[in-house]
Amino acid sequence: MKGRLMVAATVLMTASGLAILSGCIGMPLAEQERKIMNNELPLRKLEPRAFVRAWGMPTYQRTEFMPFFGLKDGSLVPRSRLAPGEAPPGWEAAFDAGEALFLAYPDRGWLIVFLDEVFVYREELSAEKLHEIGRGWVHEDKFRTKIELQQTR
Repeated sequence: MKGRLMVAATVLMTASGLAILSGCIGMPLAEQERKIMNNELPLRKLEPRAFVRAWGMPTYQRTEFMPFFGLKDGSLVPRSRLAPGEAPPGWEAAFDAGEALFLAYPDRGWLIVFLDEVFVYREELSAEKLHEIGRGWVHEDKFRTKIELQQTR
């Protein structure tokens, strides 16, 4: 009985991992770059390297463990993008959490977020707001320990 449960759990985890990967893989890098250059940003289809190749290095970037709210449209909203105690419109009582990569492009007007390397959130913001967010990250980093900073790299 115990062995069957272990096999079933392994198969389920493998299938879940393949399903996640298949959502991200499949679109050639050149096509991803074209979509990004046209401001077509389909969730779960684009990779961080495609953004860097299309738009260059982001003005600000940050990596940290982050909880996310799951929405009906399949997007995930990072907790940091909401006011304390607030839930996003369209929230379905779904949560996820993991290593989040935030890329801020003030010159393009986009905040791009990946959860465990999967593109899950995009927000169009003014350059001023994106600089404000980026300066906040720089300020917070001043108070992080060396161990915390090494873990985010």
